[in-house]
Amino acid sequence: MAIVHKIGRRKTSVARVYLQEGNGEIFINGRELANYFPTAVLQYKVEQPFLITGTKEKYNVDIKVFGGGITGQAEAIRLAISRALCEVDADFRLQLKPEGLLTRDPRMVERKKFGQKKARKKFQFSKR
Repeated sequence: MAIVHKIGRRKTSVARVYLQEGNGEIFINGRELANYFPTAVLQYKVEQPFLITGTKEKYNVDIKVFGGGITGQAEAIRLAISRALCEVDADFRLQLKPEGLLTRDPRMVERKKFGQKKARKKFQFSKR
């Protein structure tokens, strides 16, 4: 099997995933998964596609991720890994699609409006 390259995005984070057969090693920006994402919740988000498809110890993953915060990065990585697994085996799509792992989350931060303190602060009401 050759190296499979896929991209995942979430908010302002962009993750490039390089998937190949191996023993389950995950490196993010040259660091191990547990070192890059210290919390168990974020580690689970990254490993979720492997746990659903039952391929946790089957593939090595090299990930380059930039932009956004750690939650956005973890979810971008999850999307990219899911896309890569679907390219490796089309049957994985039937397992990942119902879990919502192949859908790109389009929600972004709303921009700040001029003359206001925040994006959603209302203009001061005046009856006259």
